[in-house]
Amino acid sequence: MSRIQSTFAALSAQGRKGLIPFITAGDPEPGLTVALMHALVEGGADVIELGVPFSDPMADGPVIQRASERALANGVSLTQVLGWVRDFRQRDANTPVVLMGYANPIERMGEGAFAQAAREAGVDGVLVVDYPPEECESFAQLMRDHGVDPIFLLAPTTTDARIAQVAKVASGYLYYVSLKGVTGSGALDLDSVAARLPVIKARANLPVGVGFGIRDAQTARAIASVADAVVIGSRLVQLLEEAPREQAVQSLRSFIAEIRTALDAKS
Repeated sequence: MSRIQSTFAALSAQGRKGLIPFITAGDPEPGLTVALMHALVEGGADVIELGVPFSDPMADGPVIQRASERALANGVSLTQVLGWVRDFRQRDANTPVVLMGYANPIERMGEGAFAQAAREAGVDGVLVVDYPPEECESFAQLMRDHGVDPIFLLAPTTTDARIAQVAKVASGYLYYVSLKGVTGSGALDLDSVAARLPVIKARANLPVGVGFGIRDAQTARAIASVADAVVIGSRLVQLLEEAPREQAVQSLRSFIAEIRTALDAKS
């Protein structure tokens, strides 16, 4: 059982919902990344999604685009991101880490080399936004062979047939995009999410995390009432963009702690 699977099994046994924060590796500055990862765990994160900077992040809104630009301007590469995961593992052997990004950096490294390096660094999952499920069965199998869960996105427009197709290649959890558009855009429609999740669950025996548009404790708790986990990204990246550098770690820890408290509060 992978670390991701173990984490969701423990959450289910405890009757709790998962908290999956996203930050961009290397932002706001490379030297803070590992400290920020630890701050997320200290604040109550169950899984960390670590964004790999890319020059054309087509699924991301302006906030995360700017984060990628800042990281790339500082020379952040996939190799460096893997090194930070390795450093994180020196203190934390339990919290799953998922790399989220795009195909180009992986293909430049080579899929086999990436799979090996990810396993050695302690990566638990990988979500490649522009790898459609019907074109990456071999990649998904390669990752599983190296103990890394291939994770996929589902959207409000995803057909039932495609959900079933994703379920064949995915493991760990599924990431349901709660709205049409890029990260950080739009307003949540809880009724729409609540109606769609049972359809997904009927076709995929995996936990479902919901992201895009979750910006505060109130919306996080609302989504947690229908999902297995809450994914929050743009709001955290925005917080790091705005916070003074010397306050970034504490600001992130405090914000995540607020979300964790809301998710754990009894109705």
